[in-house]
Amino acid sequence: MSFIRKIVSVFQDLYNHSSNIRFCSYLRRKGIKMGGGNSFRPHSTVIDFTRPSLITIGSNCYFNENFIILTHDWVTKVFLNSGYEFLPSSGKVTIGNNVSTGRNVMILKGVTIGDNVFIGANSVVSRDIPSNSIAVGSPARVVHTLDDYYKRRKEECVSEALDYARSIKERYGRQPVPTDFWEEFPLFVDGNKISDYPELKSIIKRQCGPMYENYIKHHKANFDGFDSFLDAAGLNR
Repeated sequence: MSFIRKIVSVFQDLYNHSSNIRFCSYLRRKGIKMGGGNSFRPHSTVIDFTRPSLITIGSNCYFNENFIILTHDWVTKVFLNSGYEFLPSSGKVTIGNNVSTGRNVMILKGVTIGDNVFIGANSVVSRDIPSNSIAVGSPARVVHTLDDYYKRRKEECVSEALDYARSIKERYGRQPVPTDFWEEFPLFVDGNKISDYPELKSIIKRQCGPMYENYIKHHKANFDGFDSFLDAAGLNR
């Protein structure tokens, strides 16, 4: 019977990790309090289930590959083997709304992360991160406010997109086409000119998500269309 239970457990675990929707339901069943619209990579996510009541996750968060949450540690084993008393060790982990991570991020016990936070790849979060912040490192520390980083990215993304356009010509020997730019489209597609790029409409809608209508009504591109964008990259000359 024990063997059968182990087999059933393996299949249940595979099922629970087979999609993001199933994984989120699984986390709630385990006792984690969590909002909606969250995205995990179930097969590489590690959640400490020893004290699920200590974990709270907001809404609309994105957790990349190899994301880990720990609510306890096991330094007690070292204490015991050194002649000290058994001491418990645990702490809450609270993650706000609209939090995203790069790959290989670990959140340690006793940490609160605010809203609208990005945590860079390979970070270990061992102390609180305030809302509207960009944090990186081990231990993770705040390196930008969200507003400052937005302004920096708004400038840097232009030269990056132009470099990408040139790389397509250099690597593949062809002119870039609009669908190559599934993230860079805001640089050359005005919100009121999406109809000029029918091949990009579904891409723009997917990428903008709930802000799609706002994009249509208000977005003004850096360049006056795709040809102007290629001109800036030196590819129409």
